[in-house]
Amino acid sequence: MTAENYYSSQDQHLVAVDCIILGFQENEIRLLAHPRAMEPARGGLSLMGGFVRKEESLDEAAIRVLTDLTGLENIYMEQVGMYGAVDRDPGRRVISCAYYALINIETSDQSLLARHNASWMNIHQAGQLIFDHEQMVSDALNILRRKASVEPIGLNFLPEKFTLTDLQSLYEAIYDQTLDKRNFRKRMLGFDFLEKLNEVDKSGSKKGAYYYKLKNG
Repeated sequence: MTAENYYSSQDQHLVAVDCIILGFQENEIRLLAHPRAMEPARGGLSLMGGFVRKEESLDEAAIRVLTDLTGLENIYMEQVGMYGAVDRDPGRRVISCAYYALINIETSDQSLLARHNASWMNIHQAGQLIFDHEQMVSDALNILRRKASVEPIGLNFLPEKFTLTDLQSLYEAIYDQTLDKRNFRKRMLGFDFLEKLNEVDKSGSKKGAYYYKLKNG
């Protein structure tokens, strides 16, 4: 049997990418979703995604989806895993590779979001999503929580400069719990990835709070 005959004799499956696009706003971790435009599950809330084109790698397909939707480039993105249950998509056998991305909501292109009819929802509402998308979100959140405890990936949610209060609010949203202020600040400063600036945010008090940023390199 030739290689061509061997390959052509095998079952054929579609390959897709689904993107768990996360942001931080009003002290909440938010998830970007949109109403599905086709059957099955037309109108149901779905993650943003699409099929992998023949000339694309999985990473390239995910980057295309993210850039087309948000207008952003160089987004922090990581593969979550593969999802291949036989009946995961009632329309046809589809194997999906899920990615999660962390963005600063304020920098995304709102006109592009509107064009795709996409909107932000609280991550705890992921149970409203179609198919196995809730499981994808849950798996992504577990990865985020694990990595945020040892490296500064959460800073992708924040503007270039931020206060320690801003940072604590973010981490409390990631872990869905209140954190002790003194212990949190000691832990964050102990990682040595923050640089204190000579600028002060006085919007919350007369004394104000110093801004920080991620150290270069």
